Amino acid sequence: MSETLVDPDLPPDVQIARLTQITQVLMRRVETQSGVSTDAYSQFERAVRLEDQVRLRTQELERALQMLSESNVALSQANRQIESARRDLTSAIEAVQEGFAIFGDDDVLLLFNARFCAQMPDVRHLLKPGLHFDEYIRIVSHSAMLELPAGVTPRDWATTRTQRHRAEHVIFNLSLKGDRWLQISEHRTANQGTAIVQTDVTDLMRSEREQRERLLDNQGRIIRATLDHLQQGVAIFDAAGALAGWNRRFRHLSHMPATTFDLGSRADRLLDQILLNFRVTGSRGDAKGDAQAEMRLRRWLGGTGPSPHETRPFGFELSHRDHALILDGFAQRLPDDGFVLSLTDVTGERDALRRLARTNEELESRVAARTDELRDALERAERSNASKIRFVAAASHDLLQPLSAAKLYLSAPDADRYSVSNVEKASEALNSVERIIEALLDISRLDTEEQGVELADLPLGDLLNSLAQSFHPIARSKGLKLRIRPSFAYVRSDALYLQRILQNLISNAIRYSQTGGVLVGVRPRGDKLRIEVWDTGPGIRPENQKVIFEEFRRLHRRASASEGMGLGLAIVDRACARLGHALELRSVPDKGSVFSVTVPLSQHSQHGPQSASEDGHRGLQSLEQKGLVALLVDNDAQLRRALVALLEGWGVTVLDASGPEEAMALIDDLDFVPDLMLIDHQLDDGADGLDLVVLLRRRFGWRPTRIISADRSRQLRERCARLGLHLMSKPIDTGTLHHFLACVSISPQN
Repeated sequence: MSETLVDPDLPPDVQIARLTQITQVLMRRVETQSGVSTDAYSQFERAVRLEDQVRLRTQELERALQMLSESNVALSQANRQIESARRDLTSAIEAVQEGFAIFGDDDVLLLFNARFCAQMPDVRHLLKPGLHFDEYIRIVSHSAMLELPAGVTPRDWATTRTQRHRAEHVIFNLSLKGDRWLQISEHRTANQGTAIVQTDVTDLMRSEREQRERLLDNQGRIIRATLDHLQQGVAIFDAAGALAGWNRRFRHLSHMPATTFDLGSRADRLLDQILLNFRVTGSRGDAKGDAQAEMRLRRWLGGTGPSPHETRPFGFELSHRDHALILDGFAQRLPDDGFVLSLTDVTGERDALRRLARTNEELESRVAARTDELRDALERAERSNASKIRFVAAASHDLLQPLSAAKLYLSAPDADRYSVSNVEKASEALNSVERIIEALLDISRLDTEEQGVELADLPLGDLLNSLAQSFHPIARSKGLKLRIRPSFAYVRSDALYLQRILQNLISNAIRYSQTGGVLVGVRPRGDKLRIEVWDTGPGIRPENQKVIFEEFRRLHRRASASEGMGLGLAIVDRACARLGHALELRSVPDKGSVFSVTVPLSQHSQHGPQSASEDGHRGLQSLEQKGLVALLVDNDAQLRRALVALLEGWGVTVLDASGPEEAMALIDDLDFVPDLMLIDHQLDDGADGLDLVVLLRRRFGWRPTRIISADRSRQLRERCARLGLHLMSKPIDTGTLHHFLACVSISPQN
């Protein structure tokens, strides 16, 4: 019952006071009712029982008070421990060098140290325990020390900061006024609270910035050096179209003064300066096209925002107004909407393209001309094939006729078939065969493109003397007077070809002149010399003056093969064409003709007078009086015997041998050095006459020498020229051989 009278949750002293008060009330009630009640004893018993209950309750209360006292002592001790721990924690966070704060799991600020938000003294005093995180953010966002980015309000910053707070871990840098920086590190604790650490990173940020600036400076220098090293001119503009950088090459190519280039100069102003010296070249190459190209360039450079035509690279071309200078321009946007403008000197390339175009046109023209030439050559080849058929038929006839005559002379049935008359006739017939073969070889050599000419400086007088010596006997036999005027000039020509040209012209003149004579003269014509051959023959009518240069064309049919085959003038015409010597003909029917060949003079000065005369012998000592000794080396025994007989008939002593070994043995046995040497090119067992000449020169020194060969190739002539030798072609011309012997001087014997 007592449990219902007193609230057990009340403090023990309150409960005891109330129970005492209840007991006193009960006792007074008993005393007042004892006279009235008939059952006093019952009430006494209830009072005793109530007292017992009060006593028991009092004891319980005393025990409770004792327990409470013990609990208070323990609580006091725990509070002292908690306070000590709090002081230790406060001391610990104060010892931290960074700003430090802890928020509970309900985002309420529990505690913080003195360094927390110390960089914001204007709002630092507003931070107190129990402050909510959102309010903390609001206070910080309004600090005057906070450096907000351009266009960002405190509210915007607070919103962004609150969003970061939701992450488990956050680290970011906070910019403050005065170029100061805080690094904010925010982490979740084990009980879902928040620990914030604020670190002053100003020195670190400044150091990094200095390093970055140094790096940028180094990179800038490298970029500057790279730009200056480029052959292209480069200028860089920012998004506003202002000049941000350039290299020296750009200023040099644009022909602009140094004072024009300033940082911040507008692109359109620089373009105006450039166009004072240059014009923008349009694709059409006219004024209208240039104006359109300039308009497109200005529109591209002056664009204020990205659009399809502005973001694409733009190419253009600048041509200098006064000089032949062409620049290839290229403009391209940068990621920050700036752009780069480059200029490249393409003058050489454009000039090369123009030259290439001209070359192509010339090549096309040359190809067309060459095509025409090939067409003409084909026609000539076709005509030549037809001519070759006639040529072979006529040559066969002309060869067989003198061979048949020689055979008949030598096979005559009479006893005197080997008389001097028959032998002379047979010899003349064989000479005709030799002349035909020689002419055929000349025609073949002139028709062969691979057979080149060897131009050299030639003494014209020696050539004329040799021809005079050869043709004077023939002219005298016909009762004609042959006059060859001397010349002291040197001409530039091929010795063999020029000799054949003049030889054929003089031979024709003598052949077709029945009375009168033949005159060979020389006329100077500036830096050239014209050699003229005059005759007193029947002359040539105008309609026949081209025909006579064809093969086997003889106007006077009475001439036999021994007198002419119709090849002489064909050889003259082709040889002159090959040498580039002009050939002219002037003729009056029934009065005579003049053939002239114009040859260039050599660069050599004129030499002394050449020995020449009308009979070809004046100034030359007779061979009989010279007493020459000649070395003849030839593996053809028949030709060697014929040459020995010819030379000995001229009064020349001949030492003949078939090969090198025999020749060396003969000289050693006789212990005598010859005055001259006639050596065949191709000897037995692969021996080479030129090698023998080299060997003989090593032993006996230089001696007048002629190489004898039927090989008329350019290679052999070049080898002879390198050794200073002259080639005497087979069949050997006796006049040429006699002239060579007549010019040999006798050397002292060793």
